[in-house]
Amino acid sequence: MLAEYGELNLTRLIGYCGLNMKKHKEILDDMEKKELITKTEEPWGSKTIRKYKLSPKGFDFYQEVLEPYEKMFPRKKVEEDE
Repeated sequence: MLAEYGELNLTRLIGYCGLNMKKHKEILDDMEKKELITKTEEPWGSKTIRKYKLSPKGFDFYQEVLEPYEKMFPRKKVEEDE
């Protein structure tokens, strides 16, 4: 999703990926520790907005591993012409 959208806040990223925030936030933390994504925090009133985007290392990983995998095994089936 980050390769497609560029930068997403935490809520949208979790939602677009179909994940549960409480159960899957640790995945994002792990990806951040492995330097695949970067997180920035911006104050917004009394709240803080967390935004995520791919790091250069994450983009390389996407291009080398995930993109070829998606081409080989697409999530959405292409409908045949009738």
